[in-house]
Amino acid sequence: MTDKTHHPSGGPWRNFYGRFKGKTLNQAQQDRLERDLEALSLQGVSWQDNPDRKPLDLVSLFGGKEIWLEIGFGGGEHLIHQAKLHPDICFIGCEPFQNGVAMLLGKIEKEGLSNILIYPGDARHLFDVLPAQSISKSFLLYPDPWPKKRHHRRRFVTENHLKPLAAVMKKGAHFRIATDIEDYVRQTLEEVPKSGFELMSKTEEEQKSPWADWISTRYEQKALREGRRPNYLTYRRQAERR
Repeated sequence: MTDKTHHPSGGPWRNFYGRFKGKTLNQAQQDRLERDLEALSLQGVSWQDNPDRKPLDLVSLFGGKEIWLEIGFGGGEHLIHQAKLHPDICFIGCEPFQNGVAMLLGKIEKEGLSNILIYPGDARHLFDVLPAQSISKSFLLYPDPWPKKRHHRRRFVTENHLKPLAAVMKKGAHFRIATDIEDYVRQTLEEVPKSGFELMSKTEEEQKSPWADWISTRYEQKALREGRRPNYLTYRRQAERR
């Protein structure tokens, strides 16, 4: 009988509704995945490598430097931009979509960056093994909108993603969310505060104005071409109430 509560790897069965692969990779992208991904991957996240789910030793990995996390980096434009702006910060980029990972690897090589590690999988597996209060800033930029109402539970801004994220973020750390979908904004405003985050961008002007260090991504440019106005929400991880 099939065990519907656990994956064959030994971990809990977590339904993943996004894409792992898109159009066929070109030869250069395939070469980068085969040649570079292992060296730039965050090790010890998979259930096969870490069945006991021991917390990662981030001090050994990053030398005690501050760590920022981008969840779903797409083509990697924003992640590269931030890594160049902040060479003393270490970045973890989480993205299950293989084509996006290949694009990021090409950008890392082109820019000669050494402060990015990649987890090419579901962010929830990463949250399992990140130490508590280890992330100083996180980004969720143009996440999959899952526009149909029956699919809203698949969105990132739900408890099964937000609670684990909150656990690994430092108290006072900022969580930035950008989206061009008004109903995603509605759900974000409703759900994110329930998981220990306080909204900082409270006025409409703040929510419609990009951050000072922002770089417009290809997803944002598509939204603007199609007449949708982006929203930029900033949350702060609250201290636990006693």
